[in-house]
Amino acid sequence: MDFLSPSRAGSSELTEKRSRFLGRVFPVADEAQAREAVARVKSERRDARHNPWCWILPDGAERSSDDGEPSGTSGAPMLEMLRHENVRGAVCVVTRYFGGVLLGPGGLSRAYTAAAKSALTDSAPREFTAKTRVVTVCAYGDAPRIRSEIAPHGGVEESAEYGERVTLSALFDADNAAKFAAKIKELTAGDILPEVTGSKIVPV
Repeated sequence: MDFLSPSRAGSSELTEKRSRFLGRVFPVADEAQAREAVARVKSERRDARHNPWCWILPDGAERSSDDGEPSGTSGAPMLEMLRHENVRGAVCVVTRYFGGVLLGPGGLSRAYTAAAKSALTDSAPREFTAKTRVVTVCAYGDAPRIRSEIAPHGGVEESAEYGERVTLSALFDADNAAKFAAKIKELTAGDILPEVTGSKIVPV
């Protein structure tokens, strides 16, 4: 499945009835990076009362927090914006400095969403796709035969490591990964069994 992901950090600033909303968006590969980004912004903006945040990871896992704002007025609508824009691999934090005028739930939601979307635009989103990584360990003599099946199955060789045996890593669409593994198993009468070891996000 193709999706958009930030190609760099993005930022924005919005003023609504004297309240300032500072948006930040960062590309992230996993939950550890997302948590670190949220903690970093909170540390930088610790003079602010509220730093709502949300994230959607490359695998689709998602979370959000209103960080003390009324429930459903900040983190959740920011997350919904990311969903609507088909974004993954992104974390968004919007800092609010209160200007003395209450905005109401609707006003808060609109302001947080606008600041988040502006920061997302500034992050120059690019189209990415998730590829399945297949690792094959084989004898040196079998490596050319393994390699010759990668491209016909729509794959791209990612890396090759040479030790006592050769370890070949290649990236495929999910369906082709299974077909490649089955083909190698067939060609070697079950002596070589490629393994799916995860995924990698790559530009389209």
